[in-house]
Amino acid sequence: MRATKGAARRQSKKRLFKRAKGYVGGRGTLTRSVKETLLRSGAYAFRDRRVRKRDFRRLWITRLNAATRLHGLRYSEFIHGLKKAGIELDRKTLSEMAIHDEAGFKAVVDKVKEALAA
Repeated sequence: MRATKGAARRQSKKRLFKRAKGYVGGRGTLTRSVKETLLRSGAYAFRDRRVRKRDFRRLWITRLNAATRLHGLRYSEFIHGLKKAGIELDRKTLSEMAIHDEAGFKAVVDKVKEALAA
């Protein structure tokens, strides 16, 4: 009698198909396609966890550039002024301030301008 994997194979496939829930066509129903798709999706997920960090940093910088230009500074001058003034706020916080707390952001910009003038 030929031995097959039996319950182990069923459990293994069940795990795979559970992870492939929502995939369209053969990508969600055929074992080989599911394995390949999951492998690829895992690679994308790994890569894009890092890409997301870059994308958000780019977004914050774009927002800060727009906000600082309204106050007569360029982004690079603003960042240089922050370092000179000893203000240790990160780009995310500054970007949120620029959107939600305009008075606070203006105060930071004023400090930066003082530091650049000195």
